[in-house]
Amino acid sequence: MTTLSVNGKRYELDIAPDRTLDDVLRTEVALHGVRVSCSEGECGSCTILIDGVPTTSCLVLVNQAEGKEVVTIEGLANGDELHPVQQAFIDEQGFQCAFCTPGFILSATAFLKENPDPTPDEVAIAMSGNICRCGAYPYIVKSVLNAAKKMSDAKAGAGAKS
Repeated sequence: MTTLSVNGKRYELDIAPDRTLDDVLRTEVALHGVRVSCSEGECGSCTILIDGVPTTSCLVLVNQAEGKEVVTIEGLANGDELHPVQQAFIDEQGFQCAFCTPGFILSATAFLKENPDPTPDEVAIAMSGNICRCGAYPYIVKSVLNAAKKMSDAKAGAGAKS
């Protein structure tokens, strides 16, 4: 039996421990926002957060995720309220076909926790582990910068209220 904590929910799964996490999240937990493209850890489409760290789930065996908190794109929003990074990608049209977008959003979310006021060059470097085959990179950078501003403004607004 394998126990996973995904998006704040606990799953007890009777599965082989050598299955990849991307496969288990998609087929057993039905989280299809985890995209599978290269299955070699090169493209970043399957990026999720494990204990807050962006991780290519195609390279993780499911038993390696036991005891850790897994967050997928489905777990980022707060109910019906999108996470600021999700909203910024919509506002700036940081996608074309959107296949890679969940991976970019999760990578950006972790990056902005570490660097809440990035430069465009820092964003480009931070997103370099994700590939967009449509070439939406300028819009992706704008999306991350927009998200940084949204998060900074929200933090400043919360500080003013207290």
